This record gives sequence, structure tokens and C-alpha cells, in this order.
Amino acid sequence: MSSKNLLNQLLQSGSQFLGNSGGSGQTASPEPKKAGGFMNSFGGGAVTGGALGLLLGSKKGRKIGGSALKYGGIAALGVVAYKAYNNYQQNNRSAPQNTPQTIDRVPEPEVEIHSQAILSAIIAAAKADGHIDQREQQLIDDELAKLNNDQAAQNWFHAELGKPLDPAEVAKAASTPEIAAEMYLASVFVVDQQNFMERSYLQELARQLNLPENLKQELDTQAQAAIGSAQ
Repeated sequence: MSSKNLLNQLLQSGSQFLGNSGGSGQTASPEPKKAGGFMNSFGGGAVTGGALGLLLGSKKGRKIGGSALKYGGIAALGVVAYKAYNNYQQNNRSAPQNTPQTIDRVPEPEVEIHSQAILSAIIAAAKADGHIDQREQQLIDDELAKLNNDQAAQNWFHAELGKPLDPAEVAKAASTPEIAAEMYLASVFVVDQQNFMERSYLQELARQLNLPENLKQELDTQAQAAIGSAQ
């Protein structure tokens, strides 16, 4: 199973949803169709264009775009995570000062490790409100089958969807501080922080990932900057 390919396909598939109605009944602007990058992918909410929209954004149909639109797929996540991590290092001299090894900067074998961890985080975050029922899971499975013909990938994805939500278990995939930062950042883009359950999940995930508070704040800042630039 190629986690990198599955993650890229999943994220980039979100761009087709942006022309449809978001979960809040709002209509997304057609402008983001010019790119299919990471920030673009999380724009549609639970949209009518496909069941994978259930995983690709907040229930309020917010758009995430801005400057990150010029990057494609998983590279965009790496770029934003790198900026946050680099700012954290510059502002905290006690932090390790090595060059952040984010997903856009590591050798190909390590991209797979990063990608699978991020996928796990995205799926878990999408379940944080407890609203993915059996029918929705079947719809997602059907859409995933259209998107990716790798049976091993589909089986893995289905198994992740069916797992009980456990932030401590999710955090085990963070084998490096940079992966932890990427997993948290991806989760921020999925959850609706106005929802108590989702906000609580995100806070517990950050704790389980052992994110320093200053790094968490920097990741939140970069995420909000991306969200704000698209509104």
C-alpha cells in the first residue's frame, strides 16, 4: 500500500467538491478550482459532490486556501508545518535547532511513514464529533473504491474508520517531532473547534503528541492564517 499516493489522492480529490454546497448550506466559491493542493482539499465540508467530503472539511463548509494554494497535495502540509516548526525554533532557543524534517523535505521512504501517520490523524479527526455512522462509512468506502483501486489501501482505510476514537493510540504514529506537528496540523484543518467534542479531542491529541505549548500555538497560528486568508 502506498500511503503517499493514497493521501495525495484523498487530499486532491477534495478540490472537485469546492464548487458544491457545504455542510452549512453555503455555496463555496468556484475560484479555488484553479488548484488542487492541500489547503484547497479541505474546503468543501460534508458536501453533495461525494461522500469523501465527510472527511475533507468542517461541517460549516469553511474554505481553506490562501497562499498555500500554490502548493500541491501533501507538499502544502509540509510547507505549513515547516514554517510553524521553524518559527518555533527561532523563538525558543531551548528547542532542537536542526532543520525541520517535514514531509516535503525527507527521502521517499520517510514520506511513506509521514503519510500514513497523517492519514490516521485525518481519519481520527473526522470521527471526533461521533457522527460517522454505518451508512456514512459505507458511502466513504464506496467513494474510496472509485478513487483508489489498491485493495490493501482500502482495507487499511476501512479499518482506521472502524477503530474506536483514541487520541493516545493515534499519537503513537508520531515517530518524530515533525510528524507530530504534521498530524496535529492536519487535524486542526479537519475539526470544527466550535464543537466541544472536536475541540476536546484536538486538545487531548496535542497532549498525547507531547507538543510543546509554544509549538502548538505556532501551528494554530499558521493554520488560522491559512483559514483567514481564504475567507
